[in-house]
Amino acid sequence: MAFTLYLLLQAALLCVNTITVLHEERFLKNIGWGADQGIGGFGEEPGIKSQLMNLIRSVRTVMRVPLIIINSIAIVLLLLFG
Repeated sequence: MAFTLYLLLQAALLCVNTITVLHEERFLKNIGWGADQGIGGFGEEPGIKSQLMNLIRSVRTVMRVPLIIINSIAIVLLLLFG
């Protein structure tokens, strides 16, 4: 199996899919990454945990509809070309 651009794009798609399926109340809260953790005070720079949580929420919000379309295209391509 050769390393191709399609496989690289498919790996990136799988990573974005894993970010979007992380549920805050069921999974992230159990490891201490819930919505109420990591809130800093006024004037403080946000820590890495709050920045990652913000990234996860942003990806989940912005990529919901495009991921449905991209996943459908990837499935059709895999069915047609193996």
